[in-house]
Amino acid sequence: MNTSTILVVAATARELAPANGWLTLPCGVGPVEAAASTAAAIAAHRPSAILHVGIAGARRGSKLTPPAIVFGQEARYCDLNPDSAWAPSTVPASPMLLAALQSAFPAIAVRAIGTTARVGGTSARSVGTEAGIDVEAMEGFGVLRAAQLAGVPAIEVRAISNDIDEADRARWQCDEAFAAITAITPMLVDAIRESLQHSSRERHA
Repeated sequence: MNTSTILVVAATARELAPANGWLTLPCGVGPVEAAASTAAAIAAHRPSAILHVGIAGARRGSKLTPPAIVFGQEARYCDLNPDSAWAPSTVPASPMLLAALQSAFPAIAVRAIGTTARVGGTSARSVGTEAGIDVEAMEGFGVLRAAQLAGVPAIEVRAISNDIDEADRARWQCDEAFAAITAITPMLVDAIRESLQHSSRERHA
C-alpha cells in the first residue's frame, strides 16, 4: 500500500477540490454507484486512505446550519432493514483518521451520517428508531463499506446544504456548501497525510 496516496471521493465533480498531490474520484450518486466506483478505484490505485467528501442535509434541531462542516463518526445505511442479520448497516470511520481531523479541527461537529437513496430516508420512521439521524447523504456507507472490505482507512466529511425537511429546493444552500467542502478539503488531506506519516514512522521505529 502506498503510504503517500490519498483518494478523495465525492458523488460529483463539483464537490471535489482540484487535485494537488492526491487522487480524486467522482463516484456517482447513490450508495450502489459509490460502492462500485470506490471498490474499482481501490483495486486500481491501492490508496493509503480515503477521504469521502460532499454536501448533505441536516435535520431541524441538530444545530447544524449551512454551510457547517461535519465529521462522520460512522456511516449508517438507512435503506437496509435495521433488524437484518444478513448484511451490516453501519461502518465506523477510521479511528486514526477521525482523531487526526478532530485534532486539526476541534470545533467541528462529529455525527453519525445516514446514507439513503431517497430524501428523508433517515427519518425516525424510516430507520426504526425513536430519533432520526441528524445528517443525511447518499453515498457514505457505500464508500466506507468498500474501503472497509479492502482494509483501507476511510472517513466521511460533509458540508451542510439544507434542512432535510425543506421541500423547496430553491431554499437549499448548495453553492455555499460546495464552496465550504472544496475549501476545507486540502486541509483535511494535509491532516490525514500527517497522521499516516506519523503512523508509518511509529511502525518503523
